[in-house]
Amino acid sequence: MGRMIGIRDELDRQLIALLQTNARQSTMTLAKRLRLARSTVHERIRRLERDGIIRGYGLRLGQDPFVEYAQAVALLALSQRQQRQVIDRLGLLPEVKICATISGESDLFLLLEAPRLEDLDAVLDEIVRLPGVERCRPFVFLSQKLNRLNA
Repeated sequence: MGRMIGIRDELDRQLIALLQTNARQSTMTLAKRLRLARSTVHERIRRLERDGIIRGYGLRLGQDPFVEYAQAVALLALSQRQQRQVIDRLGLLPEVKICATISGESDLFLLLEAPRLEDLDAVLDEIVRLPGVERCRPFVFLSQKLNRLNA
C-alpha cells in the first residue's frame, strides 16, 4: 500500500470544510468559493480521494426538525481492569454516540444524546450506577457554535 500523503495546505483544509458542509456541491461552485480554477479543485479532490483523506460520500438522514436533542459530554474514571465490562455495557445504551479512551485523569470520553434533558439525566444516572464506574463528570451542551461531525 502506498504512503498516505495527507492534507497539504490551507486550501485542502478549506476544500474539506466546504465538502463537509455540502458534499454535493459542484466542482464549479467549489472553485468559485475557493477562487481557484475548476480543474485545480477537481485535481485536489481526486488527490484527497486517492490518498484516503476523502473515503467516500454518503446519505445522512436528518433528525426530526421539531425535536431538539439534548447533548452532553461525560468523562468517566473507572476501576482498574473494568474498562472492557464498562464499555460493553455502554454499548447497550443508544444514547451513547461516542465512547473513546482518553489520557489524563479520566479513562473514557462519552458523547451522549437524548430527546430531552430528563432523558439525558436518566441515562447519566444509569451510567453512574454501572459496576466499575468510579466517577462521572458530565458537561451538558448549552448550544452548538460549530459542528462538522454532522455535516
